[in-house]
Amino acid sequence: MRLPKPISWVRGGLMLLALELIAISINWFYAPHRVAAGGATGLAIIVQESFGVPLGLTTLIINLGMLALAWWLLDRGTTRRILAGSMLLPLLLAVTPQLRLVNDRMLAVIVGSVIFAVGVALNYRIDASSGGTTVPPLIFKKYFGIKPSLGLFGIDFVVCLLNIPVSGVEAFLLAVFAVAISSWLMNVIETGLDRKKAVYVMSPQLEMIQARLQADYGLTRLPARGGYANTETGMLLIVVAQPDLKALVRRVHQVDAAAFVLVVEATAVHGGSFAED
Repeated sequence: MRLPKPISWVRGGLMLLALELIAISINWFYAPHRVAAGGATGLAIIVQESFGVPLGLTTLIINLGMLALAWWLLDRGTTRRILAGSMLLPLLLAVTPQLRLVNDRMLAVIVGSVIFAVGVALNYRIDASSGGTTVPPLIFKKYFGIKPSLGLFGIDFVVCLLNIPVSGVEAFLLAVFAVAISSWLMNVIETGLDRKKAVYVMSPQLEMIQARLQADYGLTRLPARGGYANTETGMLLIVVAQPDLKALVRRVHQVDAAAFVLVVEATAVHGGSFAED
């Protein structure tokens, strides 16, 4: 869930913080170890290693090109949303010195991926963007129906492949690893750390199951059709913390061994009652 837009100067400060975190991850961890982990900044690392062009300049050129594409092929609102980040990130890359803080490449990739993910996730939470290669996936979705996540993965993978002729296979593998860590961590930050499980229970003995569970869990009764037979029945919805899941399912099956139980991830729960840790 995205945060409501705060007053402009607070949002601007958060954007600067987010973009500076991205710049630090690139200049202190990725670039010194010649690892191009996708995106416009990854391409900038490739260009710097191949031709000696500064990261900030290459990123600016790429972002200007993406802004032009967004203006031409997407709506004006999208262009305005990515404008500030597209201009500020190259500037921050230029003024943030490149430092080799750690010598171990794996450690550098892990730390850099964490810092990068926090920066991107913070940008997303305030509905901002650093521009760059976030634009082509939106174009692919609008004109070809390709999911943005799939389009972004394809672009990042191509950038990662460019590590092979420039920095070798090890850099390619580290870049893929970095993209995986960043993607996973951004998802965790976005959906929250306090994960719950939503458990749906269908059974002819639903009243007995509900009575058994009522004292321990918050329950919601839903109308439903299905289970093992396509007949009208009821359904219980119980939201529990991960450690309570096995005990809950065990209690249900103690009442009805053939009960139909479906468990799904619940990344956000609002209102009502549910079992706490």
